[in-house]
Amino acid sequence: MSEFLGSIWWLIVAIGVLVTFHEFGHYWIARRSGVKVLRFSVGFGKPLWMRRGKDGTEYVIAAIPLGGYVKMLDEREFTVPPALQPQAFNRQPVWKRIAIVAAGPIANLILCVALFWAMFVVGRADYAPVVGHATGIAASAGLRQGDTILAVGDRQTPTWSEAVMALIPAALDHADTTVRVRTDSGSEATRELHLSNLPATFDERRAVEVMGLTPRYMLVPPLVGRVAPDTPAWGVLAEGDRITAIDGQPVTAWDDIGPRVQALGEHGGPAMIEVERKGDRLALEIAPARMKHAQTGQEYWGLGVAAAMPPEPAKDAVLRYGPIAAIPAAFRESVHQTQELFAMIGRAFTGRVSVQNTVAGPITIARAANMSAQNGAAWFLQMLAMLSLSLGILNLLPIPILDGGHLLYYLIELVKGSPVSERAMAAGQYVGLALIAGLMGLAFYNDIMNNLVR
Repeated sequence: MSEFLGSIWWLIVAIGVLVTFHEFGHYWIARRSGVKVLRFSVGFGKPLWMRRGKDGTEYVIAAIPLGGYVKMLDEREFTVPPALQPQAFNRQPVWKRIAIVAAGPIANLILCVALFWAMFVVGRADYAPVVGHATGIAASAGLRQGDTILAVGDRQTPTWSEAVMALIPAALDHADTTVRVRTDSGSEATRELHLSNLPATFDERRAVEVMGLTPRYMLVPPLVGRVAPDTPAWGVLAEGDRITAIDGQPVTAWDDIGPRVQALGEHGGPAMIEVERKGDRLALEIAPARMKHAQTGQEYWGLGVAAAMPPEPAKDAVLRYGPIAAIPAAFRESVHQTQELFAMIGRAFTGRVSVQNTVAGPITIARAANMSAQNGAAWFLQMLAMLSLSLGILNLLPIPILDGGHLLYYLIELVKGSPVSERAMAAGQYVGLALIAGLMGLAFYNDIMNNLVR
């Protein structure tokens, strides 16, 4: 399946699951509150499939899979026969209406916990949190190649993804944080990452790279893939050579070669480069030459070789719990991600993080859904959990036309003892539509900038 079709398919699956649970929350509480439900629809527009239940409710799958709704009997929409008036939504006590409206977002929060539980039980394959290279702030903190990151602050990091998700918020806040590691020798140590020294502005998507951390799994082995003609390496190095040392300095990854060659060029004269070739160990004499970068035009000392790109490394860590242990783990993760979501909203409002990287539109969500599905069931479950949490929190915001806006009206009704006037509700609807339209416009703009503009 192509990326385009896969993205559309997994977006439909994700929205279908989340909307169904959200609307089922409204439906389930409405039915138990004595309210007649006329239609339960997943999607909008023309029905593609419809069935009428024994209770008279129409169950519908509609053509536009971008939401859904539960339509209840309500005298504000049409005339209700006297015999059915006790089952009308508007006739219910305010506490019942609050319960019915709140049930949708609450269903999404419950689903979030359930999805995290399923993710932990299935087991999310990932990479071990082992440092490949440390430069800049990371190196200054004492992090070294081969260190295993055990925790960032008070958050355990059994995989590299967990380490990244713990490091990014601290980087966005420019907050110094402690990192507990296990060194190559097996001893444990604590390092202090001075993230307050990060640049005032940086690309949030490259936060871990900016602080100077490269994971072990991203290291490119020092294998020669191509030798350019008329360069120092031509006739000396060959495709497939593994470079093991330059001028007596060991080389363990391709990234080691650049600094070694620069130092060698600045020192002047030839030096020995050690390689493994078809099982033999060779020491070859070579001298760097001044070269010009094809894209930037910047001069540098080089050999004239390019790396042989390796296949994607196999994942070597799994985030997994047993069915019982996964229950508290799912609750902890849900609480943690809720805190992080509110913290990210706060950063966006205060300008500490770009709104472009905070509000995602359907294209970004679709691509993320497809990518997570390709990585395995556990990754897709995690993405669904995060989307369900976001949907639940978003709907609880006190914005008219959202569930939170209706809850605000009912809370005002509780305080003043009478319903909010129709005029005030109508004005609120216009404000809510404007806010949602603005949010959608921002989401689509971010989609275009992040995915379509290269």
